Amino acid sequence: MRTIVVDHPLVAHKLTVLRDEATPSPTFRLLVDELVTLLAYEATRDVRVVDREIRTPVAETRGAHLASPPPIVVPILRAGLGMLDGMSRLLPKAEVGFLGMVRNEITLEATTYANRLPDDLTGRQCFLIDPMLATGGTLIMAIEYLLAKGADDVTAVCLLAAPEGLAAVEEAVGHRAEVTVVVAAVDDHLDEHGYIVPGLGDAGDRLYGVV
Repeated sequence: MRTIVVDHPLVAHKLTVLRDEATPSPTFRLLVDELVTLLAYEATRDVRVVDREIRTPVAETRGAHLASPPPIVVPILRAGLGMLDGMSRLLPKAEVGFLGMVRNEITLEATTYANRLPDDLTGRQCFLIDPMLATGGTLIMAIEYLLAKGADDVTAVCLLAAPEGLAAVEEAVGHRAEVTVVVAAVDDHLDEHGYIVPGLGDAGDRLYGVV
């Protein structure tokens, strides 16, 4: 498993504002969108392309074109929806699937309550988007779900990760497929409630409120 921490001053600046508890939801949503676009640039570095012959106004030349089948972007509901526009901005031709998953706040285990994905993901590059990689349980279950449908190349884009979560993902699925995790930062640790420290709080609540 590869872990890519995007080291860029704009990423650091936007992440700092996201962490601030005084940042209101409209600003938080805007910054998540901008930050994800920066992360997506690194996450798509190995997206599959094929050669394509074109003619410019001056001459014929060879370029690159996204390969078929197109990639699929899978936000993990609900917080992952806040990252979808930023990801789609760089991959407008990608298809979009959805996974509805929720973490039990007592056991910290994830359960799936909804999905909208193709039956066969063989040959598809999959991009999972979820703001927080905390214990790793949700991401592990999501990756296993994609692998069961034939995927063998999965990239997870997260705003923050905890070392414990990264270790859990690597141990559970890192050896079973080509798995990459792209994050803005790896924080210190998890607290007793499974929250990332220093983190930024509950990303879903800060995006959409507590309803």
